[in-house]
Amino acid sequence: MAKLKAKHIAIAGNIGAGKTTLTELLSKHFGWQSQFETVENNPYLNDFYEDMPRWSFNLQIYFLNNRFKQVIDIKNGKDVVIQDRTIYEDACIFAPNLHSMGLMSTRDFENYQELFKTMTSMITPPDLLIYLRASIPQLVSNIQRRGRDYEDNIRLDYLKKLNQFYEKWINDYTLGKLLIIDVDDMDFVEKPEDLGKIVDKVNKEINGLF
Repeated sequence: MAKLKAKHIAIAGNIGAGKTTLTELLSKHFGWQSQFETVENNPYLNDFYEDMPRWSFNLQIYFLNNRFKQVIDIKNGKDVVIQDRTIYEDACIFAPNLHSMGLMSTRDFENYQELFKTMTSMITPPDLLIYLRASIPQLVSNIQRRGRDYEDNIRLDYLKKLNQFYEKWINDYTLGKLLIIDVDDMDFVEKPEDLGKIVDKVNKEINGLF
């Protein structure tokens, strides 16, 4: 049996960048299994957006645990999987951002980081990371369009800080193959030719992995 050229593809990006939509589209096109963020049944999201300092640690631990289980499932499974958001974004972007904004205590942040180090020593990074780069106006427009109630309370400064952490993380990313897509300049939902461009780029990256 031929070795798969890639087994784990992941899509990274800020809130509203289009990760879930692109995950669905690429999953359908390539016939990959898809894994999504646990959003609808997340017991902390509503509380978090209403009182970030109180619920930030709880929320981040919930995401970290779920993402860890996803990566273990990918490792132990036989299918090619495309994942909506990575475990690295939790620890390199969301938790540091909350800490820097004074929304997570230093004690909780250090505890979180130690747990992350333990978890990531047991897993491997994605074969290909696709980063969706988007401006703040684009993110706000997408968030408003999808109309999730719990996202009504997202602060603009929170989104801006996340974008800064994302850019720093991507600039320093060396864990594996990286594909950056500027979503401000395309509409992969309404324009098939834009989706086709992304598919071509993904094919090129995957075929060059091994």
